[in-house]
Amino acid sequence: MARQTKSRAEAKKIKDRWRAKKWYTVVAPEMFDRAQLGETLADDPKKLMGRVMEVTLHDLTGDYSKMHLKLYFKIIRASTNEAFTKFIGHDTTTDYIRRLTRRKRTKMDAVYKVTTKDGYILRVKPLVITEHRIQTSKQHAIRRIMGEVVKKSSEESTFSEFVKKMLSGEISAKIAKAAKPIYPLKRVEIRKSEVLFEPLVEEKKPSTAEELPEEVLEGTPGEGVVEEGEAQEGERSPV
Repeated sequence: MARQTKSRAEAKKIKDRWRAKKWYTVVAPEMFDRAQLGETLADDPKKLMGRVMEVTLHDLTGDYSKMHLKLYFKIIRASTNEAFTKFIGHDTTTDYIRRLTRRKRTKMDAVYKVTTKDGYILRVKPLVITEHRIQTSKQHAIRRIMGEVVKKSSEESTFSEFVKKMLSGEISAKIAKAAKPIYPLKRVEIRKSEVLFEPLVEEKKPSTAEELPEEVLEGTPGEGVVEEGEAQEGERSPV
């Protein structure tokens, strides 16, 4: 009898814990027009801090040609029913890369650490694929062009501008154009990016009718990023 009573008490406790939880709408930063990324569940706004949402660029733009780009947003603060994020990087699906890489083609990867003109530091990984195999000397020349274009783009752009150029394909197009005299490129992608450092700037908080200043919670600077593929409790993808 005592065991049954204990089981009922535990079941009631779990039920009450779920009742205390509420859904928060996760919002993208201003560079993505504060689009809704989805919803996440929590019983305390503080528990939202550091959660990472994954969406495709297609989810934000409706462009089916961008379904292979996965974007990552980290929650940094919350209001009564919204969670606000910052962009922390992107990746390309493995299936997409595999489809591009075929026999008798040359695949060139590179990694560059770049700084935007407003002080953000990113690790950027471009990918170049040629229709046929090419000589090592031409590969070196193309890699040099890749580095020059990526670094120049970052130095000329703010963080927001650089991210937009990277995801829109503008930087890839510049690499392809610059490398064409050496060898025509089959495909150029900025395969992956990661924000390594961001300057300490006072961020303008979004004004919403329901947001109460005293309820805005700041995220902890330098908090660790959730690893790709790690499930977050109560996350719900956009419909």
